Amino acid sequence: MAMVSIKDVAAHAGVSPGTVSNVLNRPGKVAPATRERVEAAISELGFVRHGSASTLRAGHSRTIGLSVIDIGNPFFTEVAAGVEDVASELGYAVILGNSAGSQDKEDRNLRVLAEHRVRGVLITPSGEDPARLERLREHGISVVLVDHPAHRPDQCAVAVDDVGGGRAAVAHLLAKGARSVAYVTGPLTIRQCVERREGASAAMRATGLDPAGLRVIEAMTMTARAGEKAAADLIASGLPEAVFCANDLLALGVLRALLRAGVRVPEDVALMGYDDIDFAAASTVSLSSMRQPTYQLGRIATELLLDECDNPETHAHQHIMFQPELFARESTQ
Repeated sequence: MAMVSIKDVAAHAGVSPGTVSNVLNRPGKVAPATRERVEAAISELGFVRHGSASTLRAGHSRTIGLSVIDIGNPFFTEVAAGVEDVASELGYAVILGNSAGSQDKEDRNLRVLAEHRVRGVLITPSGEDPARLERLREHGISVVLVDHPAHRPDQCAVAVDDVGGGRAAVAHLLAKGARSVAYVTGPLTIRQCVERREGASAAMRATGLDPAGLRVIEAMTMTARAGEKAAADLIASGLPEAVFCANDLLALGVLRALLRAGVRVPEDVALMGYDDIDFAAASTVSLSSMRQPTYQLGRIATELLLDECDNPETHAHQHIMFQPELFARESTQ
């Protein structure tokens, strides 16, 4: 069966081949009624665009890359949902890469994205080496940071105030009467973990407590299983009055281990998480947590990236910083 061409679609829809091309590549520039007529023709005729050919002509594809630290974390799943929704609305596909916190794996993923000639990359970097991202920009690939601040004016970034979030979380625990606090964190090579610790120390300092008294337990992964192991270490060395975890998965693991050991939450130990994933409110003891606008992070970052790709002459770089919101539940009451 002969392949349906753009000319066939144009004739069927009663428009020019250039209009069909705009629907495929720049749908926002086509009037809605015309776009619907062309899309109906594409569907009726079963037209499939020749992706590799259009990529070679344009020098890039209608795809963007998304590189995250841990796709198993519901935080990044929700970010990815925001990214995909905007990309789909604007006629782009998304290639997902999961670095698992490894800079080597992240580098490999970025090379693959460059080889696919993606228009741009959204990334939560696993390290702080700007040269790795600069190489993408040198190849004409736009880069927007997600859940990470930018350190240069010509770089878009959408982030959350992690220092402020850590400060608010521990201030809440201290306001409930706790005077000894442990911080269960993922690898301290991750910026978010470091900044949440800084916020926790600042809250202790503001209350007149020695921030050096903050007990830090560093896990190699930010999973519920790692949280269970951290709780076992806390039980063995003497429980604090409160535990702040760098994410909800760690906190849920801590909660499970404490309850299994007969420790009452919050009567014996108050517990605070971070991210406010769906499981937080539904746990055996509902978990207090710092909520981040995860879906909005993905949406806004993608809008910035595609505006930079499609409108380079008028695009204005933006640094957007959200504030997390505290949700107090049973685990700290």
